[in-house]
Amino acid sequence: MKLNVYLLRSFIIAFFAGSLLAVAPLRAADDSMSQPTPLAKSSQLHYLKYDKLVAAEILPPPPLPGSPEQAADLAEVQAVYRSATSNDVAAAYSERKFSIFNFTPVIGDFFLSNNLPKTTAFFEKVQSDAETVTDLGKVYFHRPRPYTTDTSLANGKLEKSFSYPSGHSTESMVIALVLADLFPDKHETIIAKARNIGWHRVEIARHYMTDIYAGRVLAQAIVRELKVSPDFQRDFTEVQGEIGYAKIR
Repeated sequence: MKLNVYLLRSFIIAFFAGSLLAVAPLRAADDSMSQPTPLAKSSQLHYLKYDKLVAAEILPPPPLPGSPEQAADLAEVQAVYRSATSNDVAAAYSERKFSIFNFTPVIGDFFLSNNLPKTTAFFEKVQSDAETVTDLGKVYFHRPRPYTTDTSLANGKLEKSFSYPSGHSTESMVIALVLADLFPDKHETIIAKARNIGWHRVEIARHYMTDIYAGRVLAQAIVRELKVSPDFQRDFTEVQGEIGYAKIR
């Protein structure tokens, strides 16, 4: 696919300099999009503290509507969507709802919920925290989905939430980074699996590539904050023991 190299270079520089950029002002809500209440969402956190991790303070704003960056971002989605194979699309649809057990093929057959009740409960909390932080970021940035901007991209059951940052990219990478600490010998394949989960969302036009990149950046910040939580540290240690036992059964 041929995109304006200058525009892409400019966007990448701006995106990864996000910590140096001013946060975009709150935009008017789109009534067609669901809008979780920040206080209600923050009350659902398990290991994180709402005032310690705010997506709007970590991520740069997405491209502005009508800007050359937005046009380049949308063109990328259109090209990826139209070139996606049937297998890619099927994989993307199958991951609409996902959990740590999407990673079983790269970890091992023993990695099943019935073998690992503590691990299951632990990662449900981890994923829930990641989802909450991401949802609050979506509400702040108010970026419409690609298929809202270009209705020819609409396919399957469409989400009503906003686009930036990607929940799938954020949550899958948070899960992967924690799993990689539990299975350091499988680090590369675990991270690759999370990257694929995020990328599949572009292939079915649920997200822009920049949504996916933002999710990966946010995931790293989330995991850093998780690791300073005493409750997370305690539960992580218990999970290590449970996995160690399950591997030798």
